[in-house]
Formats: sequence, C-alpha cells, structure tokens
Amino acid sequence: MKVVPAIASIAGLVLIGALIGHFGADAVLSSLRAIGWTGFSLVCLVHMAVISVEGIAWRLLVTGTPWWIFLTGRLVRDAGSELLPFSQMGGCVLGARIVTLAGVRGTVAAASTMADLTLEFFAKLAYIALGISLLILLRPDAPLALPITVGLGTTGLFAFAFVILQRHGLNLFDRLVSTIGRGWAERTAAGAAALHTALAEIYERRIGLLGGFVLHLICWIASAVEVWIALRFAQIPLGFSTIVVIESLLYALRTAAFAIPNAIGVQEGAYVLLGATFGLTPEMALAISLLKRARDLVLGLPALGVWQALEGGYLWGRMARPAGRREGP
Repeated sequence: MKVVPAIASIAGLVLIGALIGHFGADAVLSSLRAIGWTGFSLVCLVHMAVISVEGIAWRLLVTGTPWWIFLTGRLVRDAGSELLPFSQMGGCVLGARIVTLAGVRGTVAAASTMADLTLEFFAKLAYIALGISLLILLRPDAPLALPITVGLGTTGLFAFAFVILQRHGLNLFDRLVSTIGRGWAERTAAGAAALHTALAEIYERRIGLLGGFVLHLICWIASAVEVWIALRFAQIPLGFSTIVVIESLLYALRTAAFAIPNAIGVQEGAYVLLGATFGLTPEMALAISLLKRARDLVLGLPALGVWQALEGGYLWGRMARPAGRREGP
C-alpha cells in the first residue's frame, strides 16, 4: 500500500522539476523575489490566523476544554498532512493524538475530529460551489468546460464519499489510528459504541455545529487572501474574486488527488493551468505554489517539533511511573 504513494510522490517531484525547467528556474526565482520576504511573512501570518480560527471551529464542538489544546492540535494536523508522507487522514490522526496527549478523552478527540472533518468538508463544497459560480459569472464565454466539470465532478464524488463515510467511517478511523500506535489506538477508539455515543453528543450541539461550519467557510475564503497578498507584492493586480475561483478549483483538484501525498505535482500543474486562464504567467503560478510549500515548512516544522516533544514527555512519564512505584513503600 505504501508503494503507490511513494511512486506518486516521485512522479510529482519529477513533474515539478520539469515545469520549473520548462518555464525557467531564473524566471520562477525572479517571481519569488518580486513577492519578497515581507510578502512571504505576511502570507505566513495570515495562514497562522486561518489555522487558529480552524482550531476554534474544532473547539466549538467540545465543552470544558482550553482553546489552546485544539489550536495546537489543528496546527499539528495541518503540518502532518502537508509535510509528512501520509494521506490527509494521517494528519488528522496526529491532530487527535495531540489533543489526547493534552488530556482530552480519546473518544472525544476521535469523535470531535470526525465531526470537524465533516463540517470542513461541507464548507469546502460550499467554497467550490462559490468558485464555480464566480467562474461562470466572470468568464461566461470562456472555454472553461474542463475546470467546471472537474469542480462539479469532485463535488459530487465527495458528496457520495461522505455518505459512505457516515456508514463505515468509524471502522475506517479505527484502522487508521491503529497504524500510528497500537496501544493508543485502543485508548482512542475505545470501541465503536463509545465513538457513536460521543458523536451523538457532539451533533446535539447545534450552535457549535453551525458556528464550526461558518468558521470553516470563512477560513476557506480567507485562504485566498494569502495569494492576493503575494500577487499584490509582485504588482500583479488580480481581483480577489478571480483568486477565489483559482483557489477553489485548485482545492477541488487537490481533493480529487487525495491519494497523492501533499498533492505533490498536482498543485503546481493546477496552478499553471488555472492561472493561465486568468492571465497569470506560468512562472508566477509556480512561484505561488512554491511559496505555499515554503509557508507550510516554516509553520509546520515547529508544530511537528511540538508533537515530538509532547510524545517524548508522555513516554518519559510512562517510564518514570513504574520506577516511582518501585521506590515507594
């Protein structure tokens, strides 16, 4: 099972290298320099704000828990999804693991993660629908049948996948967490019945669910601000609505390519194709994609360091407890 993602990752890296070689490494670097360190820093700050709001959306599903736990969990979730050779679900498991290490019950961490993923998924569908609507409004006569078809097809495909997830998602999640750690898997899953109970309690919090959906939709739209800032620093006055179209269709394509770790190559190719539709040069499109990957490294590596530190503290505590008992009376 690990061979296919590895091959897909290698193929994606080859594609990135081919695109940069074809359009010119100097041209891509010039585009990055046009954005500059100030532009890159602002992009990172906006993205950190978006992640923080996503953490708040997750926290709305759980009561009586400090906010910082879910903010940290969300940061680690995104870092795992973007930097580690896992699927997106692997990053979600890491996020739930962080929340569990911080003291949240395993069933609550697992159930709230599943509910938060559901809300984020529906918010993504709304975001894609918004992008397609703006696309038709902005370019009614343009030959954009392929992006529209991909966007609509992806929306329908994952709407169907969501129905399947509701029927079999608990068993799938249980198998996924078992790949991270056998002992933790039992504690986190705690049986399908316990997860069903925790999910039922979460879905009774209607205000939390509505608030989570609204915040996730705001975050999807706000993510386009990062590209808008980068292009402004590069003195490319592309309209915000146009950027929303590009970004929403990009995430539709990324969702369709969920089996490819970190959408390596898919993101770059999509930016080149979608950007060309709206007059964005290929080298600037590649620069934006590489800028996003650099942003993920800057924010994600410290988050993964926090995860390792928490894991180390947990293991140290487990090792110290038996020693303490031996020394006691």
